[in-house]
Amino acid sequence: MARGGGEWTGGGIAGSGVLSFKRITLLVCFFYILIALFVLRFLYSSSLHIYSNNDNVVKYTADEIRKMEESIRIRRSKEPTELVQLVKKLKHEVAAAQSNTELSPNVKHKLVDEILQRLKTLEEKSNVTLLRETVEMWRNEKLKEVKELIQGQNGVNSTLILEEAGMLVRALELEWDVLSEEIGFWLPAEVTNEEHDDKPEGEEEPEEILAGRPVPAVCNAELHTDYGGAAVRWGLTHHKESAADCCQACLDQARRAKPGETRCNIWVYCPSEFGCFSPDIYEHKHQECWLKYAEKPKQNFKDRYSETYRNNHPKAPSIVPWVSGVVTAT
Repeated sequence: MARGGGEWTGGGIAGSGVLSFKRITLLVCFFYILIALFVLRFLYSSSLHIYSNNDNVVKYTADEIRKMEESIRIRRSKEPTELVQLVKKLKHEVAAAQSNTELSPNVKHKLVDEILQRLKTLEEKSNVTLLRETVEMWRNEKLKEVKELIQGQNGVNSTLILEEAGMLVRALELEWDVLSEEIGFWLPAEVTNEEHDDKPEGEEEPEEILAGRPVPAVCNAELHTDYGGAAVRWGLTHHKESAADCCQACLDQARRAKPGETRCNIWVYCPSEFGCFSPDIYEHKHQECWLKYAEKPKQNFKDRYSETYRNNHPKAPSIVPWVSGVVTAT
């Protein structure tokens, strides 16, 4: 039965098992609070083991997370931090040194003008050696002048300011190659052609023998000779086993030529296994046979290339490698 005062009697016995509505409400609320706390704790602990990457979800155990953290710690401890700091410091020092040794455009222009004025005093056909000696003499004189400026002995007539004088000394003395490139000054490499003569005094050189069958007298073969002329047969695609065969090819072409066609009267052959030099753009190989024609045959080269020619063509050998001959058509 229900009694007044908001009490509830259970078991049908008045006064026993009496519970108020307030107590029941508190018990229910406490129960739901416990459930909520349990759910929150479960969600919080689960979020530590979930890694989301777009649509893929990968779960890691606590042990795996611990190993990953340990791996990251080891990797960071192995980083060459000192080396990285040293490289950054060196880069900074190099950049600072470059900025401190950069000559102004006005100084560079003056250097170029002085070098050109010095070179104008030479003859037009001066060789590379003389040009280099002249520039080297100017460099030594300029270096002496700048050092005297720094020491206060030549500050009146000099056009340099003291700040740039120190940089110029460094450039002229230690970084001349770099300075030459910056101001656009360049000279071709000096070529030294040395000829070795190990032949005993008084002994004549042995007669050179061409490979293959002997060259007939009608071929008028001339060793170490290169004749010019209009090409009747292009030698790059025309090879013969020997100089005699090349000469015979010239004679055969002249004999078989039709009226009005150019007839061969010059043959030029490359007997060297290493190929033969020529100032054109092509690579001339062993056994090349050129058939040519010239109304008045004229030699391009004979015996040796001159020193002047070799200075202008560094790849040229000292001795002309070709063998040639002028024939008369029959």
